[in-house]
Amino acid sequence: MLESEIHYVDVGDKRAAHTFLPLHGNPTSAYLWRNIIPLLSPVGRVVVPDLIGMGKSGKPGIDYTFKDHIMYIDAFISQLGLQNIILVVQDWGSGIGFHYANRFRTMIAGIVFFEAIVRPISWSDATFLERIIFKRFRHPKKGYNMIVKKNFFVNRFLPMMTGRKLSSEEMDHYREPFLNEKDRLPLFVWPSQISIGGFPKYSTDVIQSYSEYLPISEVPKLMFHVRPGMIIKKKEAQQIIATWKNLEAVDLGKGKHYIQETHPTEIGEGIVKWYRNIFGAE
Repeated sequence: MLESEIHYVDVGDKRAAHTFLPLHGNPTSAYLWRNIIPLLSPVGRVVVPDLIGMGKSGKPGIDYTFKDHIMYIDAFISQLGLQNIILVVQDWGSGIGFHYANRFRTMIAGIVFFEAIVRPISWSDATFLERIIFKRFRHPKKGYNMIVKKNFFVNRFLPMMTGRKLSSEEMDHYREPFLNEKDRLPLFVWPSQISIGGFPKYSTDVIQSYSEYLPISEVPKLMFHVRPGMIIKKKEAQQIIATWKNLEAVDLGKGKHYIQETHPTEIGEGIVKWYRNIFGAE
């Protein structure tokens, strides 16, 4: 038995044909989807969890590895009895969601993704600045000092990679779950879970497996991409567009990483348009 609870938003018609399941990443929460949820709820059920240890979810004494988050979201989906799921994923939410889609293929009706972890990477895939930042994040002492002691991920990295100035009220929402140092452990662990050069093995195996499945899957897919982006840069987007089956791609123009904050209307309306085209929904 898992020892904690997942907080979630649940809106829209529970009898709807499909359930949209937006999954966030590091260091955010369901709050990141606040301006997209109202655009999706008229056409389906929308269930938006906070990952364990993040947002308003519980803070159990676990390691907060990729595997831990996967187990909690697996249990969450099972507990709510979600079916006919349309994943809407970004950042680590994509790793969790893609892995679920790979293992439970009949449960997934569609996949929407952006700034997503689509394959294992090497350090050469990152820019010079990204290599400096993430090598520091992954350092057991320097990273801990930055992320846990100084709350760098929330105070600096999040606004730096958003693409617009976040208001004081918005920053307060993002800071609130991590006001205490002890609660910032998930933020520190996440960077160490990124598959870079084959390490760590668990993440690499999971990501490699779904990276082989997703391009050939017939599940309808919608990708939003931006420039310059952080994970899905121009070259990556072009590769996905050229090789993935049953994929529609939308170029949102300028953007960084947390594009829910800069392009919420375009994302929400784009998902609804795609959904209606694919599933014939009114």
